[in-house]
Amino acid sequence: MKIYKIVFLFIFVSSLSYSQEKDTTVVFKKRVLESAEVDFMASYYNQDGTHSAVSGGIGSEQLTDFASNIVVSMPLNDDDVLTVDLGLSAYTSASSSNINPFNSTSTGASGGGGGDDDRKVAAMGNGNPTPWQASSGASGNDELLAVIANYTHNSDDRNFIWNADVSFSNEFDYTSFGFGGGVSKLFNNKDTEVSVKANAYIDQWRPIYPTELEQYALYGSNFQNQGYLNGVTILDQNGQPSKGYLPSKFETITSVNRNSYSVSFAFSQVVSKKFQFSVFFDLLQQQGLLSTPYHRTYFADNQHYYIGQPQYINEYTSPSNTGVYELADDIERLPDNRFKIPIGARFNYYINERFIVRTYYRYYTDDWNLKANTFNIEIPIKISEKFTAYPMYRYYSQTQSKYFAPYQTHLSTEKYYTSDYDLSTFYANQYGFGVSYTDLFTTAQVFSFGLKNIDFRFNHYLRSDGLYANIATIGFKFVLQ
Repeated sequence: MKIYKIVFLFIFVSSLSYSQEKDTTVVFKKRVLESAEVDFMASYYNQDGTHSAVSGGIGSEQLTDFASNIVVSMPLNDDDVLTVDLGLSAYTSASSSNINPFNSTSTGASGGGGGDDDRKVAAMGNGNPTPWQASSGASGNDELLAVIANYTHNSDDRNFIWNADVSFSNEFDYTSFGFGGGVSKLFNNKDTEVSVKANAYIDQWRPIYPTELEQYALYGSNFQNQGYLNGVTILDQNGQPSKGYLPSKFETITSVNRNSYSVSFAFSQVVSKKFQFSVFFDLLQQQGLLSTPYHRTYFADNQHYYIGQPQYINEYTSPSNTGVYELADDIERLPDNRFKIPIGARFNYYINERFIVRTYYRYYTDDWNLKANTFNIEIPIKISEKFTAYPMYRYYSQTQSKYFAPYQTHLSTEKYYTSDYDLSTFYANQYGFGVSYTDLFTTAQVFSFGLKNIDFRFNHYLRSDGLYANIATIGFKFVLQ
């Protein structure tokens, strides 16, 4: 989810600074970028739902995120531009906090703090462990830092463009380093464009496991008499004290790398003064640790064990459960390879000086048997010389991965399993609107920068499995004068 938002923010900010000039009678060499530009964007995102992957497919998915991006584009000479994008995202998550749900004062496997007595009081029921409420563990809060640098060179006739980029991002359990580049060729007086891009991301996990499994990894079959669980009462399905809990299928992860490689092809064509279209397809290969180490799995053919207050066991899957948490059988397990193919097209039509229609369609398939369709439409409406409004709508549907099953449905004999509803069958609707202010003459000034554009967007997202979200973004473009 976080990676999705950073990509969304980057695309949004980049769209503010996109422009294309068509001049078939160039008599002098015009600079690609006349002066430095600065884009600033801030966004607020909140969501909630009932299918937490951390809790094995049930529980609160409440999350809030505040993100900001600063994009600086600098002309190095007539032909070359350097763009640096710095992003920072800070979030709080009820779902992630339940990596260790047993303690309101410490973080267990998630990070330290709090004494043994505090842990035992919380774990034995007074701390109200439940998948429907947030724990106060350190894993419930995090920051994501992302930096992207892009160098672009244009030929003298502006018909050939190449670029190279490097990127870096880091959060509490994950680090990513990326690099890539691409070329674009324009034909037919710049009415036709063909482009190819390639990227590679070399990533690494710092695995964090659910507290009960982390303790099993530390102490083996005697883990209930040592460490965190020493002296803590574990309950069986009937609410009776039991020593039967033994997650023997759990093993720690030996390979923590995740590498992703992509090649993208695109073709765009200006058909007439009013109609333009583009088509694209990508080839993406992922290798390494593709599961999330702190996502729990519960098996249908295993006995179930709990920590907390026994009167809540029978209502475990309901938000009325405010006092018990089920111990995991294992973590999510997924193959170490995934091949993805998205294919899509954009169609833009100029109706008149007040209305434009922009549409987008994408089909996606991969070798995990997940297939998806995305349709998007946006209709910019020019209200005045400086103001444009644009309602928008997005529809998305997908079929589930062959490795997905709901809470307590997987069998312990399976090799791969996940209860992450992002890999389930669902459809989603997203409704939104935006307002844009543009001042080509940059009459408003901030120090030595003229304000060229302000763009505000709001979207409401509703998924068929109950997940819903609200996204608000605002962006400012400044030009050095």
